[in-house]
Amino acid sequence: MFTVEGIELAHSRIKSGTDFPKYINDIKQMGVVAFETWVSDNHTVYYGKENFKTQSKSKYETLPIEKNVDREKFAECLKNHQQGETDYYTFCKHCSETGIERWYVDLAGMTCTYYDFAGSEILTENIPAS
Repeated sequence: MFTVEGIELAHSRIKSGTDFPKYINDIKQMGVVAFETWVSDNHTVYYGKENFKTQSKSKYETLPIEKNVDREKFAECLKNHQQGETDYYTFCKHCSETGIERWYVDLAGMTCTYYDFAGSEILTENIPAS
């Protein structure tokens, strides 16, 4: 089964949002079927087959999550990140500032869904093939 260390090694190869599809392919091959990342401290829960799961540690000081969602600003920040204009931490800061609490990636469906503090779905997008 996969380990957080193996996933983090694959993640370390990401330089910008343009590398995300390759990262997804890499961890999918490890056996990850889904993962959920919390913006506030960037811990992630990784899910595998047969109810296997493991969790990473917090990556940084707590970011406060804005209670009011700014969908347009978030969509703009996401687009910029996907085009390689921001690094990962900056993207997380933008998520917190626009009201995104967490995201859930479904590797079977190849989707990434972003949620607000209340658990409402803000945006779901397809993950392009690498």
